[in-house]
Amino acid sequence: MAKTDPKTRARAKRVRRIRKKITGNSVQPRLRVFKSNKHIYAQIIDDSAGKTLVSMSTVDKGYTKADQNDKTANAKQVGLLLAEAAKSAGVGKVVFDRGGYIYHGRVKALSEGAREGGLQF
Repeated sequence: MAKTDPKTRARAKRVRRIRKKITGNSVQPRLRVFKSNKHIYAQIIDDSAGKTLVSMSTVDKGYTKADQNDKTANAKQVGLLLAEAAKSAGVGKVVFDRGGYIYHGRVKALSEGAREGGLQF
């Protein structure tokens, strides 16, 4: 898709609007979500230092698929693994950045998995 696609432009506009309000710091970093048609990606970012602390996705080597055809279950699995990695990195509280997507489906499943894994939003 080109950047001139109306859906892409609308999502980019939502991302900018959200990022005005949400920032992560060393005490409470930002959990950012990106999803494509096949995969879902999540990172925990310290915006004050400009560093990614932890990341997890369905394409990472440490990831094992929960279900081959259920993208929502896979997103929840990514959330659980991300929370586990965050705990080992010393991160307990995060600010959730949904990345311009509606809090529904895969985005919601990822956040619920992260909460079940022990992250606090």
